[in-house]
Amino acid sequence: MPLEMIRNDITKVHADAIVNAANSSLLGGGGVDGAIHRAAGPELLIECRTLGGCEVGRAKITKAYNLPAKYIIHTVGPIWHDGKRNEEKLLADCYRNSLLLAKDYNLESVAFPLISSGAFGYPKDKALKTAISVIGDFLLSNEMTVFLVVYDKASFMLSEKLFSSITQYIDDKYIGEQPFNLRVRERDRVSDIDFEDSVLSMEVPEHFQEHKRSLDDVLMQLDETFSQMLLRLIDEKGMTDAETYKKANIDRKLFSKIRNDINYRPSKPTVLAFAIALGLNLDETKDLLLKAGFALSHSSKFDIIIQYFIEEGNYNIFEINEALFAFDQNLLGI
Repeated sequence: MPLEMIRNDITKVHADAIVNAANSSLLGGGGVDGAIHRAAGPELLIECRTLGGCEVGRAKITKAYNLPAKYIIHTVGPIWHDGKRNEEKLLADCYRNSLLLAKDYNLESVAFPLISSGAFGYPKDKALKTAISVIGDFLLSNEMTVFLVVYDKASFMLSEKLFSSITQYIDDKYIGEQPFNLRVRERDRVSDIDFEDSVLSMEVPEHFQEHKRSLDDVLMQLDETFSQMLLRLIDEKGMTDAETYKKANIDRKLFSKIRNDINYRPSKPTVLAFAIALGLNLDETKDLLLKAGFALSHSSKFDIIIQYFIEEGNYNIFEINEALFAFDQNLLGI
């Protein structure tokens, strides 16, 4: 699970390091900073006094003391003025320098709050966009699990334009209940390990038959398993395994299981994550889903949101997960 967005109190997150949105003195304050100092205990303040403060955009590390994490990475976010005083670059530096510091310490997991989005006044939608962008870029070339932790729904905000666009798309497509000739049974949260069965009726809707191929192609791929089809598509797209699972927000160990088990049966979010990573069009995505026993349904907001991004040609899985999180849907790849 390279990048996961979760609702939690960051002081209770079990990770190698949590990130503290600190002030420049590093001596504690309000909001996340104060909560972390209180939970960590007085030893944290004693160590922070030896660090000599921290510049905006930079990061320093301490022990975590009474917290469930091993370390605390302290970073100082910019105060929002008007967006014309280098705020975006400074905020990006906070995430980038914190991740690089975690990498220097060989940490496998790190949890971030939404930096500067509280008392420092950084607009939440802009803060979220920067966080997703920097973390996403980092994970494309590094192995690490990153949590983006929001305390409650009010702490998270998708851009108004994107939220409205997706809402309108859902309103246009959502039918409330499944079509009579397509019945899909799937669990709301099904793991790749515990997946049992998904049942599709024998009748396939016409829109699943739009993707025309030659008879030879159909016969050649008739007995192809999901794993075989996935690996074939990776080769056809000229992508490497590492590039594929990172773009899919899939853990390397899970990808290894899929590659080594010809009959591996994935969860629906995993299939869609690979479809996004491979840049598949809507017909190709439906083909890959069917190979695993799934289908897209207009009775599922999750499915409709995925279809929205595919039709928009946006294959950034971190931005897609950002939208899914905003609409209280399961995320892709994790």
